[in-house]
Amino acid sequence: MTGKTAFETRYGFRRNEVQLGNWRENPFNRWSFQNLGELVPTARVAAAPGVVEAPVRDLGGLLGEKVSVAAAPETVAEFLLRSSTDALTVMKGGKTIGDWFAPHMDFGARHIIFSVSKSVTAIIAGILEGEGAFDPEAPVTKYIPEAKGSAYGDASARHVLDMSVSLDFEEAYLDAESAFARYRRATLWNPGGGTESLREFILTLQRLAEPHGQTFRYRSPNSDLLGLLLERASGQRFPDLMREKLWLPLGAVSEASIGVDMEGTARTAGGISVTPRDLARIGEMMRQGGTANGRRIVPEAWVRDTTVTGGSSEAWQRGAMLPLFPKGRYRNKWYQTGFENGAYCGIGIHGQWLYVDPKAEVVIAKMSSQPEPVDDPLDIEIVAFFEALSRII
Repeated sequence: MTGKTAFETRYGFRRNEVQLGNWRENPFNRWSFQNLGELVPTARVAAAPGVVEAPVRDLGGLLGEKVSVAAAPETVAEFLLRSSTDALTVMKGGKTIGDWFAPHMDFGARHIIFSVSKSVTAIIAGILEGEGAFDPEAPVTKYIPEAKGSAYGDASARHVLDMSVSLDFEEAYLDAESAFARYRRATLWNPGGGTESLREFILTLQRLAEPHGQTFRYRSPNSDLLGLLLERASGQRFPDLMREKLWLPLGAVSEASIGVDMEGTARTAGGISVTPRDLARIGEMMRQGGTANGRRIVPEAWVRDTTVTGGSSEAWQRGAMLPLFPKGRYRNKWYQTGFENGAYCGIGIHGQWLYVDPKAEVVIAKMSSQPEPVDDPLDIEIVAFFEALSRII
C-alpha cells in the first residue's frame, strides 16, 4: 500500500510516529490527547449502563459572531481554530446550547483535561468532607504518616488543596533534566519510568524556608498527593471513588479514564480524560451549588467556599499567576476570577478549560491541543473569549 492511510489523512501523520517521548508535542497531540490509554496505563471510570448521549447540537450562527479578544475582531469559529480548539460545549441555564468539534475529533470522544483533573479531584474531597470521612484542616500525616520528613511533614490538607505548600519544586514542563522530568517519569508519562513510583517521588520532595500557607505556588505534585489523601481517608482506590461519589450521581453519560503509575496510583493532578459534554455537566453541577438530577452531590457549603468565599487574596497576590486574574483567588483547586460576574474555572495545560459564569448561567468546556503547554497571552485572550461568548448567548 503506497497511499496515505485513513489515519494519516485525518491527522497528518502516521500512528507509529506518536511515541511516549513526543505525545504532548504538536501535531501528535491532536490524536494522543484523545487516546491516552494507548500510550500510558489508565484505569476506567465507568458510567451508568444504557444511558445514551443526546445528539450533537450545532453552534450554528454563533460561529459567525464577532468577538474582540485580540488586536482585531474575529469570528467565534476563527478564534476556535486559532486557539487550537479540539472541542467546545456550551451550556446556558442548564441546557446544551451547542457543540463544536475540530475535524480530528468526533462527538463522544474522550479528551485529557490535564489540570482540570485537579478541580475534579477536589470535588471528591468536598464530598468526603461532607460525609465526615476527610478533614481538610487535618495534617497530611494524619492520613499519610510516611510523609513525615518530606515537604508535607508539617503541611495540612488545606495547604495541599489551596496550593500553598512551601514546596521546593518547579513546573518546568520543557526541561528534560529537571525534577519535573523525573516526576513525569514516575507517572509513566515520559520514557524511562518504572523505577520510582509517583508516591515514592512525592515523598522525596522537600520544603522551602517560607512557612506553608503564605504564597500561592502552583505545584502539580500537591494534587497527586491529594488523590493519595483521599484514598487513605476513604479506603478506596481513586477511580472507584470517582465513579461512586461523582460519576454515577452526576449522570455522566460516557466512561471516563485516569492515568495510573506502576503501583496503580491515579494521576489526579492531570490524568483524567472525559467527553466535553460530561465535563460541562461537572461545571453545571457546580453552578447549581453541588446538585445534579435533583440530588445533592457536593455539600453546598463546600461549593460556595470553593467558588465564592474561600481562598486567600494575599497568597494569590504573592503568586505567579496574578496577570491572569489580578483580583483572583484559588480555593480547593478552582480559580476564582475576581470578576464582577463571579466567574470561576478549572484550567489545564495545552488549553483545557472548564469555565462557569454564574451570573449569565453559562458553562463552557473547551478542550484543545495547543502546541505549548503554557501560553500566558493566549490564556488572557481565552478568558476574554469566554466573557464575550457568555454575553452573546
